[in-house]
Amino acid sequence: MRIRISHTISYAYAEPARHITQILRLTPRDHDGQHVMSWRIEPTIDGRLRAAQDAFGNIVHTFSADGPIAEMAIQIDGLIETTDLAGIVRGTTERVPVEVFRRDTLLTTPDEALRGFADDTTRAADTPLSKMHALLDALHAETTCVEAGQRTGLGAAAAFAAREGIPQDIAHIFMTCARHLGIPARYVSGYVAQSDAQLQIALPHASGAHAWAEVHLDDYGWVGFDAANGLCPIDTHVRVAAGLDFADAAPVRGARKGGDGEALAVLVSAREAGGRIANQ
Repeated sequence: MRIRISHTISYAYAEPARHITQILRLTPRDHDGQHVMSWRIEPTIDGRLRAAQDAFGNIVHTFSADGPIAEMAIQIDGLIETTDLAGIVRGTTERVPVEVFRRDTLLTTPDEALRGFADDTTRAADTPLSKMHALLDALHAETTCVEAGQRTGLGAAAAFAAREGIPQDIAHIFMTCARHLGIPARYVSGYVAQSDAQLQIALPHASGAHAWAEVHLDDYGWVGFDAANGLCPIDTHVRVAAGLDFADAAPVRGARKGGDGEALAVLVSAREAGGRIANQ
């Protein structure tokens, strides 16, 4: 599938900012499941935009600008060609040992309820892969995914207790359970496209920016699980950044001097742009 992405992040300040610095993890990389045909990040104000890579191999842009800045925006436009690999992730840039992704973080620390849920839902499964699919199905049935504006991001335990969360929360719950079961897991940020053909699948969360989890299985390598939609990532999914949790793969992190009264607006469109390509 070819997916056209348009992502605008706009800021307005009641008091102009004297300086801003933003860390942008908004650029996807090629791997076996996707090819970046074109990609552009363009701030609407003059400043310095520098590209680098972080410890996880994510492409990171740092944008900084001096004020006064009353308003600004970051515009991202791109075209990605994707292939459905049934969730299997191959050809990615790997910078850290797999064992690192067994670590708990502040957002993925299990409590007794999560440990019990992970154990109970996977008890009848006899392989690591079947355990992950059992966990996927149970978590999708047990929780409600809400839009980002309805709830701020929570840690895994709090989101599970509420039985709802935004996609990043659902990914954190899945990762926490997988790590409790001894399986390395990582957080992935990206996009999920709205297909004109609807893929004959009703994706309830196909509105642009998205998040899911990947686990490492000895027989398969990294495999993706999108618990918010109840499936493994397919060719609607564009993978952008990965890390131990949301903090490592957040699309935008920043700081500013001044700029009180910030108003933020985000518009994201990710839609099928053309024909599919055959599985490889």
